This record gives sequence, structure tokens and C-alpha cells, in this order.
Amino acid sequence: MLRAGIVGLPNVGKSTLFNALTKSHKAEAANYPFCTIAPNVGVVEVPDPRLDRLAELFRSQRVIPAVIELVDIAGLVAGASKGEGLGNQFLAHIREVDAVIHLVRCFVGAEVHHVAGSIDPVRDVEVIHTELALADLATLDRQREKSRKGPPRTDARASLRNELLERAMEILNRGAPLFSERWTAEERDALRPFTLLTMKPTLYACNVGEEELAQGVKNPRVEAIARFLGGRSDSELVVLSSQLEAELPNLLPDERRSYLKTLGVSESGVESLIRATYHLLGLRTYFTAGEKEARAWTIRAGDRAPQAAGVIHSDFERGFIAAECASFEDMDRYGSFPRLREAGKLRVEGKDYVVADGDVIEFRFNV
Repeated sequence: MLRAGIVGLPNVGKSTLFNALTKSHKAEAANYPFCTIAPNVGVVEVPDPRLDRLAELFRSQRVIPAVIELVDIAGLVAGASKGEGLGNQFLAHIREVDAVIHLVRCFVGAEVHHVAGSIDPVRDVEVIHTELALADLATLDRQREKSRKGPPRTDARASLRNELLERAMEILNRGAPLFSERWTAEERDALRPFTLLTMKPTLYACNVGEEELAQGVKNPRVEAIARFLGGRSDSELVVLSSQLEAELPNLLPDERRSYLKTLGVSESGVESLIRATYHLLGLRTYFTAGEKEARAWTIRAGDRAPQAAGVIHSDFERGFIAAECASFEDMDRYGSFPRLREAGKLRVEGKDYVVADGDVIEFRFNV
């Protein structure tokens, strides 16, 4: 299972958000720096109205959503790349995740201590960027020295690796994270052993006060972050209130919807964040549905039909014959596989078919 790690400065609401995401109280949330030392890990269900609709259509007895794993990582501080604030330990935890949720404090609240003594989201983002970049530069420099001191290698892979080391250092020195660069699959494979921190796909979660939720991305502090990031397409922003999200599970569903409406928002920020994180990890969903269960299956973007079948069982992939597919929209309209077949909307796809997000599938296989 792929993992996303929540990072940020101390006291920005990471543990409160983690508890809201996992619907638990596993992470201690306190008003002092470094109340989290060891990372907390939890499994999070991916909200998907399409799955609920399929369960309704097929009158399914069970509903099984897609899930991802989240890690609450202790706060980083300036100097973390040199060991400040147990920085080496916390940076090691970031190396173990597949994507990063960068939580930024955008609420005021004088009662919650800020390690820098003032609220400045852009400065806070810069601190984290700098520490991760410095850690990556140190890693790349060690690898470059290792290559120089070792026996000369003239093979193509060694040449590519040395070229990529120099290119990566140039990107970091100009202040950009490595994930903002376009890398080929071969280049990513060559860099993967170095577990570079800024290579991990990242989204930014802006933690605002609940009274500011309706402003969304028009919140001045959120706008400042967007300007700093330069509108890069690789830098998605999600606006939420950690404190509100921690309290919402105490309300009944109708009460939650009503309360969110009074705040001027249509859905929980946690739901938006989970879906954004799922896509950030490069994951997509297809569905199977029947009387026994409706289920969301997780695949990687670009997976073909046999690979998708193998997520259910290796025998399905080994004996794959074909996939009977319909888009969720067509299934929602026609309501069943027989009706789709009658309407000519049921597709029979072979081994080369790239499964689309939202496909509803029945596999044919023979073992």
C-alpha cells in the first residue's frame, strides 16, 4: 500500500489533521513543539460517491472503499538538515513515504504557539522547502564524491546517473523542488535509489480557521502561498480547517452537512484532501459490483486490464481473457450489465486496454 506523509513546522495542526483523517485519536495533539516524535500511521478510506451509487443500484450487502496509508511525521524546523530538532530522524521518516502532504498554518489564533513567534505561511513553506532541498543536496554531493573516488565506469547507466546527479543539483540550487521537473521513467528509476525528498510528489494543505473556510483560495494567506508557488500545475492547494475536521465526526451526517452549509462550504476539507492525495500517489479506481458487495479497487494510472484483474487475484491476471467494461456514468444511467449490453454500451476490452478511472468491470478469465 502506498503511503503519504503529513509534514510541516511544529504546531501547524498535523496531528489534529491526522486524527481527523483516520477518525482516531492515535496522534497526540498538544500546544507545544515536538509533541509527536515517533510517526503515527493510519489507514484512510477514500470517499467516493460513485461507489455508494453502485451499491444502491446492485443492492450490495457490503461496500468496500479504496484505502491509502497516511503517516503523521513530527514537525521540521530550520536547521533540520543539519540535525536541529531531531531533524535527521524526521527526514528519515519522510524518505519512507511515497508522497507528501505539506500542511501550512494559515490561521491566526494567538492561543496556539508558533515556533517562529508570528504567522507567515510563505516563510514557513520556504523553511520546509529549504531543509528538504539541503538534505537532497547533501545526498547528491555524497553520491557525486562516491562516483569520483570509485573505479571509473563507462557503461551507459553510470553515465546517465552522473548526468542526472548534476542536473538534479542544478535544479535544487535554483530553488525548485525535483518533483517539479519532467523526468522520464528511465530517469526516475535511475534516481530512485537515492530516495530524494523533493522528488516526492507534494500537495499543500492550507490550515485556516473555520470562519475563513468560505474564502477558499481567496483567503489572503492562501493566495500568498499560491503566488509563492508560482501557479505551478504540480502544486495543488487544498483549503481546510484541522480543528473543525477533528470535531465533525462527533456530529450525525445530517448535522455535519447542515453545519458545513452554515460555513459556506459543500463538503468536508478532509474528503477533498483524501481524494487529492489518492491522485497525487498516482492511483486510480475501478469498480466491481454485485449483490454480495460493491468494491473500489486501486490501480496505478496507466495500468492495463490484466494488471487490474491481478489486483483481485493473481489467477485473474494469469488467465485473463477479456474485460467487460462500462463507464460509471453509463452504469449509473442503465443500472445493470444486461441493460448496458442491450443498449450497446458494454465494451469488451483486451489485454492492451488501459483501465480508466471509474470503469465498472467484469473479468473473463480461465485458469
